Amino acid sequence: MLSARVINRFGTNKVTACSTAMTAFALLGFAFTGNFWLMCFCAIPLGLGAGCIDTALNNYVAIHYNAAQMSFLHCFYGVGISVSPYIMSLVISGASGWRGGYKIAFLLQVVISVILFVSVPLWKKAHGAELAEEEQNMQVLPLRELMKVPGVKLMWCLFVSSVAIECTCGSWGSTFLVEYKHLSAEKAAEIIMFYYIGMTVGRFLSGVLAAKLHSWKIIKIGQGILGVALLLLLIPGGAYLAGVALFMIGLGNGPLFPNFNYLAPENFGEELSPAVIGTQMAVSSAAMMLAPALCGVLGQVISMGIMPFYMLAFYGVMILAMLRAGKVFRRV
Repeated sequence: MLSARVINRFGTNKVTACSTAMTAFALLGFAFTGNFWLMCFCAIPLGLGAGCIDTALNNYVAIHYNAAQMSFLHCFYGVGISVSPYIMSLVISGASGWRGGYKIAFLLQVVISVILFVSVPLWKKAHGAELAEEEQNMQVLPLRELMKVPGVKLMWCLFVSSVAIECTCGSWGSTFLVEYKHLSAEKAAEIIMFYYIGMTVGRFLSGVLAAKLHSWKIIKIGQGILGVALLLLLIPGGAYLAGVALFMIGLGNGPLFPNFNYLAPENFGEELSPAVIGTQMAVSSAAMMLAPALCGVLGQVISMGIMPFYMLAFYGVMILAMLRAGKVFRRV
């Protein structure tokens, strides 16, 4: 929520470097502290750093680069989210335990942070006065004022629905396969990887298609694949059918988040883009936190068979928001 003000004050390059450093040392705290409350304290700079860099990079790429580069940026998020659990799986049974995984993550973040601090002058060389002028002209509006801008709440709905589906599937997909599809835990862990692979492939293909198709067109294609995948998950079947459905959910939903972000300058103007993207990241974080939790509660009360219907409900919200967006934004 506050990222636009921070970027306006310090600049995108410094915010990106400092945010990465904050997350690195928060991970170091996770690796060494033996106190639960200290871990909670370390989560604060971890969240602040991750939230601020999200807005800074998404806005920077949306303004200065094309939709292909935005999709590739988020494609590498898919690579990271696939590699990270694998790193933890390698070290968790060793002498260093789960803390060893956080130590490795800390070292990776430190290396990235050093590269970013060294490259701070390159940002000025790349866009120079143009970047300084953009950050100076940036509009930092209160939330109440932003909510009055036509289309902002519609984009919030699109982000919330997409992120809710993404995080619910990632959090409870394995449990759904074990409890409802009656697969072994090992088999479920293997199959859920297809979901993350699908997400990465979807964002990669989005980057390739961006050379020929507008972002709204790519979004519609992704939503079509996502709808078919969610229905496919409802069909009774074994491991292979579930694997195909999960792969398609990642494939269809994966391109939505980066393309929604890329459209912010087009939808709201470059001056308002950082503030809008900041709120989009905020509502996405709220959906990331609350949607899987609610699904877990429903799974306990009813059964984990509720998961596909739960995601379909968010898909319905997404389609309704898209229909309304067609009347607010051009080129939808």
